[in-house]
Amino acid sequence: MASVTAVIEDDTAKPGEAVDGGAVERETLGRDVLGRRLPPLKERLYPPMPRDFEGGWIATLTITALAAILRFWNLGNPVKFVFDETYYAKDAFSLLKFGYARQFIDKPEGIADKQILQGNLDVFKDTPSLTVHPEVGKWMIAAGEQLFGMNSFGWRFMPALFGTLTVLLVIRTVRRMTRSTLIGCVAGLLLAVDGLHFVMSRVALLDIFLAFWIVAAVSCLVADRDWTRRRHADSLAGRDDRGKIGRWLLIRPWRILAGICFGLALGTKWSAVWVIAGFGILVFAWDFGARRALGAKHAFVKSAFVDGLPAFISIVLVAIVTYTATWTGWLLHDNAYAHDYASKNPAHGVMKVVPDDFRSLIHYHQEVLSFHTGDYIKNATHPYSSHPAGWPIIARPIGFDAVNDIKPGTSNCTAPTGTNCLSVISALGTPLLWWAGALALIAALVFWVGQRDWRFGVPIVGYLTCWLPWFAFDDRPIFFFYAVTMVPFTVIALALVLGKVLGPARVALQAATPRRLVGSAVVGAFVVLVVLNFAYIWPILTDRVLPHPDWLSRMWFKSWI
Repeated sequence: MASVTAVIEDDTAKPGEAVDGGAVERETLGRDVLGRRLPPLKERLYPPMPRDFEGGWIATLTITALAAILRFWNLGNPVKFVFDETYYAKDAFSLLKFGYARQFIDKPEGIADKQILQGNLDVFKDTPSLTVHPEVGKWMIAAGEQLFGMNSFGWRFMPALFGTLTVLLVIRTVRRMTRSTLIGCVAGLLLAVDGLHFVMSRVALLDIFLAFWIVAAVSCLVADRDWTRRRHADSLAGRDDRGKIGRWLLIRPWRILAGICFGLALGTKWSAVWVIAGFGILVFAWDFGARRALGAKHAFVKSAFVDGLPAFISIVLVAIVTYTATWTGWLLHDNAYAHDYASKNPAHGVMKVVPDDFRSLIHYHQEVLSFHTGDYIKNATHPYSSHPAGWPIIARPIGFDAVNDIKPGTSNCTAPTGTNCLSVISALGTPLLWWAGALALIAALVFWVGQRDWRFGVPIVGYLTCWLPWFAFDDRPIFFFYAVTMVPFTVIALALVLGKVLGPARVALQAATPRRLVGSAVVGAFVVLVVLNFAYIWPILTDRVLPHPDWLSRMWFKSWI
């Protein structure tokens, strides 16, 4: 092997050990700066995966099943439209029935909701409706309505399903990142018992689908990192000083799949664009790091052209094509909102080369953008509006539904005479998880920047791109439940930091070290406390009837009420 001096990302502690943390070391003739012998470069580029294939899947599916039981239990209750379900569930059914969104009857107020709950689904007008989000999430809700009917279980089925699948993805992604089934399962369990993710998995809003597609795309990018580095590592076999370094990998299937997932995320909500940009930069850094670790000459230039341009096509252009394809229903229906814009407004200049259907679609997007940024929305107010600066510490959660003043002896109210009950659905993150997660994200930033451990870059980039852009829109009502996309990256950061606390695993048949025993106790205690915290707030996440004092005992701050 040629002599190289390069900063590399250490993907394994020692050959044969499961990895719960990582470090950056400098290689010079196979030794780090302290003179310790390093594993071979090939093994550092692509550390072996855990050998517990069957056990890993059994653990994964067990935790996923737990998440499913939590999310599907009593899913159809309350039997009514909760919060913005009144828009998305009906828009989804309109897409299912007509192929495009139609307006529904709204006089007297709430009449359409009442009729649907009574089984009368004839609530739509002949006029098209401007919907202010793309259609992917609503088509996903519509799939549940097709399977189970236009009822509360039907429109909540797909959110519960994809919320559950997000848990599975997080487990497998963290397992791949750490080469540790244990740490992957810790991440999945934490996500399964987060209150905000739980609630958003049980209501027919769009954000749980956005979270799923973002996590799916990032999972594909992590898999691509492995796929690529494995092939680079294979290229080292038989290499001499003049041998070819690395491979030209122009077609990378995992990145194409990531582009599709990013396109579907964008087709759910436009806020996914910031995540695409953030991870586009991160994957370039990964490619550059791999080529530099191989000792390639002009690694930056090679990464820019050999890796960067194909990555732009695979991720960004594929995402754009996928996003455009999600508007097929709108493009095929002449009666859709603003579909006739081009026919009524002749094109000028360069727009003459754009087909009329797509020119109308561009105009539709301009109207949606005006809605989200115009004076109407800026001047609007909402009692549950929440500034994004407070999201990491749950400064202002949101109530999705509430029934107050339930009298003792009615509706399962067991309050003593003189005290009423209430039932609520509060989109509240599990406090212990969120507060520890905020600290873990700070630690993750230190590990990423200070030790150049690539793993910690994933939750940092994911969290920041899902959070920081909302500060630009703090002059309009925005809500805490938007932060559900941040939750998977929070639990990934927590799991990685807990892996540091846990310490490296020992080889088979070797006794655990005191460090490992203490670390196991700390990690186990933390996970148990998070589960207990989730169980404590369970009633206010699930519309349970509670005496007023019991509800207040779960409202730890005035801003939560």
